[in-house]
Amino acid sequence: MTDKILIETDEILVQAIDALTLLEPRFARVIEHTGLPKLRSRPDGFKTLLQAIISQQVSVAAANAIWSRLDVENLTDPNKILKATEDRLKKAGLSRQKIRYSKALAAANLDYVDLRQKSDDEVINILTEVPGIGVWTAEIYAMFSLKRADIFAAGDLALKEGARLLFSFEERPTEAELRNLSKKWSPWRSVGALLLWNYYGFKKNREGVV
Repeated sequence: MTDKILIETDEILVQAIDALTLLEPRFARVIEHTGLPKLRSRPDGFKTLLQAIISQQVSVAAANAIWSRLDVENLTDPNKILKATEDRLKKAGLSRQKIRYSKALAAANLDYVDLRQKSDDEVINILTEVPGIGVWTAEIYAMFSLKRADIFAAGDLALKEGARLLFSFEERPTEAELRNLSKKWSPWRSVGALLLWNYYGFKKNREGVV
């Protein structure tokens, strides 16, 4: 199977869940408790990655406030970011580090259309070459913006806790352990992540992913 299977419709999502529960029957328990997960989708492109950088290590409210200021100042375009002074970006709420990351993203001149054609590994490798974009951010982008079916953000805290709860582990699995566990869910690991986030939300009564 190609690694560019896309989860683009509810019908494909249901088919993927049926296939996944054959690989791991315990996911059927998640469906019993939470119902089908929502099809999550975000636009691809510069703005989505810029928002991801802005959201790092701040609250949702703070990130939204910064984004609103950048939007009002017309600073959500790569060319505008490159031309903007550090002082102007700082007044919009960006820290010195996030200014550096934002300008690095703008200067990277990524071909977002071409990214759609790349393999999952190529997407992750290309994105993580940009300062400020780590593996988790790249994986979330591939999953929600590119709609890839076989991505698993094993470093995500909610996924670790969701897996601990569903599989009755005494402790949260490490990133390496969770990545190894998820291998047998291929080519539907993104769907496994959606279900674990849902299960985490069900058990903890909170949202499991930004």
